[in-house]
Amino acid sequence: MSIRRQAGISLVELILFIVIVSIGLAGILSVMNLTTRHSADPMVRKQALAAAESLMEEIALKNFSDPDGSEAGETRPSFDDIDDYHGYSSNGIRDINETPIGALADYQVSVAVTAAALGGIAAGEALRITVTVSGPGGESITLDGYRTNYAP
Repeated sequence: MSIRRQAGISLVELILFIVIVSIGLAGILSVMNLTTRHSADPMVRKQALAAAESLMEEIALKNFSDPDGSEAGETRPSFDDIDDYHGYSSNGIRDINETPIGALADYQVSVAVTAAALGGIAAGEALRITVTVSGPGGESITLDGYRTNYAP
């Protein structure tokens, strides 16, 4: 009598393999679904970051001190130095002329400018600029930057 070797797999083994792989895939997909559902929307975060960087650059390019010695007006287009931005806030992202950008109306912006010592630079010669942009869903981006009085 000769012993016959089994070639291939049986139907029971195949069904067992399919069940085990299905359970594993279901577990992995449920974890991925949960992670995706609870993660912040990357588009909202990128838009908030772009708005914050743009406003930070606008502020940092202004004069350190008031060039004409007079207070600026109440609107952003008339700001002529960094301190004028202290306390600036808006509902919705606006361009430099304060024209609202419709697609970004759900964002909020606030700016704080404070005197701060920076390394060996005295507090009167350095300003800390804090720009905060909050997006829909409570996602918030805060950028801090420093501007020194480098003019003679």
